[in-house]
Amino acid sequence: MSSDLDNKRPVATTSQKVLRSTLGGLLTALPVIVIGLLIILLAPKYYMHLTMAAFLNLIIVVGLQTFMGNSNVTHFGHTSFVGIGAYAVAILATPVAMKHMSIPDAPFGLADIAIHPAAAAVVALVIVAIIAVLSGRIIANISGVAASIISLAFLIITHAVFINWTDLFKGNQAFFGVPTVIDLPWLMVFASLAIVVARIFKDSDWGLQLRATAQSPQAAAALGIDSVALRFRAWVLSAIICGLAGILYAYFVGTISPKLFYFQMVFMTLAMLILGGMATVTGAVAGAIILSVGLEIIRSLESGVVIAGIQLPQLLGLSGIALGLVIVLCMAFRPDGVVGRYELDEYLVRMLRRN
Repeated sequence: MSSDLDNKRPVATTSQKVLRSTLGGLLTALPVIVIGLLIILLAPKYYMHLTMAAFLNLIIVVGLQTFMGNSNVTHFGHTSFVGIGAYAVAILATPVAMKHMSIPDAPFGLADIAIHPAAAAVVALVIVAIIAVLSGRIIANISGVAASIISLAFLIITHAVFINWTDLFKGNQAFFGVPTVIDLPWLMVFASLAIVVARIFKDSDWGLQLRATAQSPQAAAALGIDSVALRFRAWVLSAIICGLAGILYAYFVGTISPKLFYFQMVFMTLAMLILGGMATVTGAVAGAIILSVGLEIIRSLESGVVIAGIQLPQLLGLSGIALGLVIVLCMAFRPDGVVGRYELDEYLVRMLRRN
């Protein structure tokens, strides 16, 4: 009996788990850092902008994975929080002179207020968190298809507010003049931070218990696991990560409009997560990188290119077809995604043990 006790592995403490998850997250973020550094050092400015857009999508996908990958509930409303974060900093940080041209009749005296971009970002995250808490109280009590439908309704409602509250959001017109204070190094930092936070949550007791409730709700309930509270926490954290992506997006582009945060972004980021694998943070990162590169190649074909002296016709809509094919084919033939069910560091550990 004593020999059996000796062979048991010691139970890791909470600090050890966090350290291991942090290191695993940083390893997953390493390709992001390497790609960013190579683009900064070697690539022209055009590719730098493409890389920044890809990193923004990566943060959104990581935020989506935080809820959807752990709860196994399909989530269509994540881009609503991207839009809320983007519009919040746009309204708060845009110079007063610009707001007098764009939203002169803004309520609460917001047309005459402009605060520092960093302070605006903090306030925007608080706004995103409050809306996430309020909406999470509803969606956390529901699972399955009903939760997916409610998240879709949340997206539609948010978009309707952006479109129809013209005094504050300018409706269909672009909201311009947002300070462009974010560059690629900052995006590398925030993308790495999002990856580490998502990995820590995934490996935490909350993340483990949430996945248990998704795989076997009856068994989890029998063990006293509160699935409602766990889904609520994942929803709020996911919203904050997506809201951060929206803040960075506004500070990168400088101009936003409601259509940016609607169905096109929903299906693009969802396809990225499905392609990489929703069960892991590594899958979210891999899917975002692979599909960002693939879509850029497809967009170049849409406009018509010359191959071996032959002028190809314009193939408008090809990127939309590609997104649909990614979702359908992956769900049919590779439901776990290209990465599978293990994180990058877990794959490396398994390879080392085999050797």
